[in-house]
Amino acid sequence: MNHTLKLTTEFLWKRERLFDKNSCEAILDHLKENPLATIESVESKAKSKWRPLPLDTVEMEKTISKKLRINAKDTMKIAEKLYTQGYISYPRTETNIFPKELNLTSLVEQQQNDNQWGPFARRIMTEGGPTPRQGRKSDQAHPPIHPTKYADNLQGNEKRVYEYVVRHFLACVHKDAQGFETVVHADISGEKFTAKGLIILEKNYLDVYVYEHWNGKEINNYERGDTFNPTTLEMVESQTGPPKLLTEADLIALMEKHGIGTDATHADHIDTIKSREYVGLHDIYFVPGNLGMGLVEGYNNIGLEISLAKPTLRADFENDLKLICEGHKDAEVVRREQIARYKAMFQTVAEKMRLIDATLANRLDDRPENVPDEPNVSVGGDDFRPALKCPRCGNDMIIKTKKDGVGKYLTCLGYPDCKNTSWFPNFVKNVEVTDQHCQECGPDCKLLKFTFRPNPFLGEPNPNVLCVGGCDENVNETLDVNLGNRRANNEVAPTRNVASQRAPQTQTPRAVQATTPRVIAAPPQANNQNHLPPPVARSTNSGNRPAANADEDVVCQCDQTAVLLTVRKDGPNKGKQFYKCAQSVCNFFLWDPHDAANAVARPVATTDTVDVQCRCNEKAPIRTVNKEGPNKGRQFYCCPNMQNSCNFFQWIDEPASEENENLNWSFRGKTSRGQGRKTQGTRGKRKCSKCGQEGNMSAFFNRASSFYSFFFRSYKKSLSQLRRCLNLFIKEKYIYLFIFIDFFIVNFLYVSYSFSIALQLVSKNKLAICECCK
Repeated sequence: MNHTLKLTTEFLWKRERLFDKNSCEAILDHLKENPLATIESVESKAKSKWRPLPLDTVEMEKTISKKLRINAKDTMKIAEKLYTQGYISYPRTETNIFPKELNLTSLVEQQQNDNQWGPFARRIMTEGGPTPRQGRKSDQAHPPIHPTKYADNLQGNEKRVYEYVVRHFLACVHKDAQGFETVVHADISGEKFTAKGLIILEKNYLDVYVYEHWNGKEINNYERGDTFNPTTLEMVESQTGPPKLLTEADLIALMEKHGIGTDATHADHIDTIKSREYVGLHDIYFVPGNLGMGLVEGYNNIGLEISLAKPTLRADFENDLKLICEGHKDAEVVRREQIARYKAMFQTVAEKMRLIDATLANRLDDRPENVPDEPNVSVGGDDFRPALKCPRCGNDMIIKTKKDGVGKYLTCLGYPDCKNTSWFPNFVKNVEVTDQHCQECGPDCKLLKFTFRPNPFLGEPNPNVLCVGGCDENVNETLDVNLGNRRANNEVAPTRNVASQRAPQTQTPRAVQATTPRVIAAPPQANNQNHLPPPVARSTNSGNRPAANADEDVVCQCDQTAVLLTVRKDGPNKGKQFYKCAQSVCNFFLWDPHDAANAVARPVATTDTVDVQCRCNEKAPIRTVNKEGPNKGRQFYCCPNMQNSCNFFQWIDEPASEENENLNWSFRGKTSRGQGRKTQGTRGKRKCSKCGQEGNMSAFFNRASSFYSFFFRSYKKSLSQLRRCLNLFIKEKYIYLFIFIDFFIVNFLYVSYSFSIALQLVSKNKLAICECCK
């Protein structure tokens, strides 16, 4: 009903609405027969709009999400950044009461020079100073969120969040908005109608708090007993609709109401359900996904006393934690009660998991299948299997998965007393313990089945069965396995009061041994080619050989089976067979080690060398001859230093020159698996200098190798320190003269002594003593 004089006044029906159209039409017809309206009463009273409470985390998240359209997670990130920069107070708080010791006056005065809210801050000071509205919550840790320093150099969302904090603070310390409300009650043939008018007298805090509005509404002046005929009297048809989907602000309010999470975790919980696709976002509204609906329906179908889809369980736990903080409950009692409660829930859910599967299958339109469990090496259960004995404490060592779920490592069960652990590199994707044991390391050392990506052992199968007990140094070096004090046959270091030692045993060939030398994949060079050492030539009875069988497939760096091809182009390599990447992706290349034609290649120095070092004691890169001539296409090693080069040069397909061998003592090749340091040449085994028999010279080689390393480390270290002293001497002139002379003499004697020992050890066979005669 509307009544128009100078103004149009709208009267609302007291019943609001009826859901029976016929009844509504009957009432309307009755009113139109006698439309005279009588004013029954006029009520006038002062009305206030309260200023906001001091700002806490939940209110900040809700308002910024609703008004500024910044989600809760980003809001907290920005607020924490402003806090660390000193612009606002700590943003994670439940307190909405300003402590008495906080100087609010100085905080208001800091904002007086701003162009937007500076006049309002000065107005607060002239009207009696800050008088905050106090709430009822306090976490006894942090004050409400407020500005701590004036900032005029912020940009973007940081500026918007800071502005909101400042405006909220100034609004909560000023006065409520004041108004005057008039309520008019009218009667028409027994039906009651009401009209409301509002006149705003003082806006006060609304002048600065632009996130709220209070609109006045003027109506005609009425007195009790006045009568009038309505200008319009009509029935309006409408229909109800479902509630709108939740916005982030609505969800935070409901989480706060039902005790789901805390002010500090609301944003994280919301981000979790979005990242797991339980819900999605359509504009600003949350839309439940099939997975989220399936989980809720599945938990409801289980028939628990308290459904896991309801917030009751979590809310009770949060409430118990608050009671512990307030001293009303004992922490140990709460812990036992909650564990028992959650354990019972878990057991029930585990028993009725099929119901959840069925519900999810209906929602996702994907029926679950029974997949056989794959063997899993883990601690506990029937799948636990020891890999080898710990060489330090004697306990079993097992394969475990890293905490992030990516990668494996070998660890001792004696932890924390024994912390012997070895972490496998990232290219090791899976490790399984097999039933076989290593014949060299003993029955306590199991063979491990490794799956690589990419395969570091070029030309070998993937997956590959290997031993990490210490019998193959090449494997342990590549896989970064260092278990400490390893003994022969994987024995543990003997304990005290051992009367006798084990007699020497004759080593037997390994159960699983590669038929070709192991080649370690080197990092890609500048020309993006795989530079591999020439393979060992094998005699064969037939000229053409089919591709390797499934157990010996050659795999490229893409972890795919390489294709076997034959050179057709006229030239010295015509007819030779080689492996390359089937997809031509990784530029993998390897001459076929089983092809007889490859054995007629140019002579090489060794078959097991990979890393060549120049005279600078640095790794020599591989270069290719591009100049027209007889050597075009040949590859060679050279010094990596463009300036101050040592002029090192060596063809890859030719043995190292005597000059290079004499000057490049640091050149040491990596040994092939199961072949020690034996080269491809015709050199025989060393003979004992005492008995003249061929035997195990490991002691000699270990000593010589250690002195080699000792000499070159000393030599390199001395040169480095010598250069530093020279630089100091040149810069500071005579200050370091005596230091330089003394250092040079000492290091000269030190290096000379090391060099003489190394030469004595490597000269002929005088110190070559077998294991029996040593």
